[in-house]
Formats: sequence, C-alpha cells, structure tokens
Amino acid sequence: MPEPKAPQTIAAANGIATDPAYRAVTPPIYLSSTFAFEGFEKGGRYDYSRSANPTRDLLADTIAKLEGGVGAVITASGMAAVDLILAGLEAEDWVIAPHDCYGGTYRLLAARAAKRQFNLAVVDFADQQALAAAFAREPALIWVETPSNPLMRIVDIRAVSARARSIDAKVAVDNTFLSPALQQPLALGADFVVHSTTKYLNGHSDMVGGAVIAADKDDLQILIDWSNIAGLGGAPFDSYLTLRGIRSLFPRIERQQKTAGAIASFLQDHRFVQRVHYPGLRSHPNHDLARDQQRGFGAMLSFELAGGRREIARFVESVQVFTLAESLGGVESLVAHPATMTHVSMGAEARQAAGISDSLLRLSIGLEAEDDLLLDLDRALMAVAH
Repeated sequence: MPEPKAPQTIAAANGIATDPAYRAVTPPIYLSSTFAFEGFEKGGRYDYSRSANPTRDLLADTIAKLEGGVGAVITASGMAAVDLILAGLEAEDWVIAPHDCYGGTYRLLAARAAKRQFNLAVVDFADQQALAAAFAREPALIWVETPSNPLMRIVDIRAVSARARSIDAKVAVDNTFLSPALQQPLALGADFVVHSTTKYLNGHSDMVGGAVIAADKDDLQILIDWSNIAGLGGAPFDSYLTLRGIRSLFPRIERQQKTAGAIASFLQDHRFVQRVHYPGLRSHPNHDLARDQQRGFGAMLSFELAGGRREIARFVESVQVFTLAESLGGVESLVAHPATMTHVSMGAEARQAAGISDSLLRLSIGLEAEDDLLLDLDRALMAVAH
C-alpha cells in the first residue's frame, strides 16, 4: 500500500494498527524508562527513554510528516524546543528575533544573550531598513513568528528564507498559532519549525510539550544529540496525548477558524472596540500575504478595547463562556490580557515598542457554539459601558 500523502490522512492514521505484539489499532504507550538488551553488547533500537522512546518517536514521525521535514525532536515544553535550537549557536553568533514575539521567547533570548551565549538583535521585521542592518551582521539564526503573538502580524517566510540563504543563515519559524494544518514553513524555505505542542497539536489543554522539525538530516542529528545531552525529551504519556490530539487536528482547526472569522467581523463593527487584529479581515495590513502563504487564517485574534485597565478588568470579569487564562489552541475558548499575563516579562518599554498596549486582549477560539461566543462577547462589551 502506498504511503499516505494527504496531511489529513497522516494526522488521522499515522501509526494506526502497527502494533507488532497484539495488533492494537491505537498505538500503545511505552512508559518504560529502560529497555532490555538482547545480550552482551547487543543493544536494540531503544535502551533508555531519555535518548529515545517508541511513543515519542511515533509522535515525532507524525509531526515531521505533517510539516514535510526529515524528522522531528519532541521536547518537554515549547520553550525547551526554542532552547534546543539555540543550543547549536556559538558565542560570536548573531540571532535576529522579532520585537513582537511571544513573551516567553523574548525572555529566553534576552536571558541567553545576557549570558553571552550569543548576540541578539531584536528587530521590527516590517522595518526594512532595520532588518537590512540586522542582516548586515551576518546572523547565524533568524527567528520568525508568524502570525505573531499577540498582534497577528505576518512575516514573509519566503522572502526572509531567501535572504538568509544568501548569507548561509538558518531560519526557524514558530508555527504554533497555525499548526501544519494551515501553514508549512519548510515548504516556504525555512530550516526549522517550532511548536508548542501544548496548543493546537494537542488541542485539549491537558499536557505541556514542544517539537522542533528540521529540513536537513545533519541539522536534525544535532538536535537529537543536544536533546539527549540536555535531557530535553518529552514524556511518553505526554507524547501519547499529543498524538491523540493530532488525530482531530484538521476538523478542529476548520471549525475554530470559521468561528474566529465571524467573531473578528463582529468585533470590528462593535462601538466599544478600537481595533481588531486578525489576518482574515481585509482591513489587516498583511491580509494578502497571509492568504498567499497560509491555507487559512487560524483561530487566534486580538483586539483593543476602548478604555484602560478598568474597562479591561470589567470585560474579563463579565465573560462567562470565555475563560480568563493563558495558553491557547484548546477546545475551550480563552481570553488573555497580554500586558499582565503572557507578555508581562517583556517589561513596559519593550511592550510599548512592540505595540502591545494595556487595552489589548487576545482570544483563542474554541469549539463552543458560535452564537454563544458572540453573545458572551457582546454581553461583556456592554458591561464595559456601564
């Protein structure tokens, strides 16, 4: 039988009915920390789960196929995945990162740079002059986050990757917001793709994990080696949960982004909303680019509420279907206030430079009924006015 090619089939069926012991349809979980040798100097494929584990390897194989990579490394968290890519840098290397990236990534990059493990240039990727100056330093790594968290800005992956190749730099793209269901950065020229598997890939807010997918075998081997050296690998049970979540990735994303589009349109026309950030809106400055390099616009959006922190507090305390919480990508709808939650570690000055205001709210759209979510938002917005 030919290898499945359609990504929907890979997500639903990769590894199904391959159990060699009992012909279980669902792949079993291998929780063992260690594996028996056949005899003296006769080790098998697996010896110790820090180095490799069958459940984790099946998840890696599935994600790599979905992203079109040569392989993947599964890590204990999304931040561990980011750090794994940084492990290969030298002290004299430069890293270019976006000024509006996820707060945890910003914090990690700044902390590693402060330890002089590499040099860091934080740049507005929309500022071509600033970007050109950063590239003139001949960086070793360009970090891309598209759509950005939380302002949903879009970066041209093809253009950045072509520019990076001209100076022999590597490009890593955080694809957490869209997942391989909607975007495949490797096909656009990137060298690495990073995921917080906690989010859309798992989709049920019941585990924490990460993944790095590589386009090149030599790059992949470096990732594998460093993951083993530093003990960054994800747990087998978390890998099982993520694989279970991936089975429903495509129908989840399809439904969630449909609802997100309706909510973005609703918010755009609401008198208590100043601005909506969602690439699916024609008013979004990167709408055409998003339509070109993505297969959909995703289920994340943010908006700026009319008013200040008092109005923000009133809004988040008034929602009933949305839950005030960090994270994203689950079946439940969440609202977050980046300035005091996901991006608080950036500091006020860096947030201001990135355009993350105190009036900004981020929404992760789940699988609840569209009408219930719209009613919940309308009710909370009306509460702000009173």
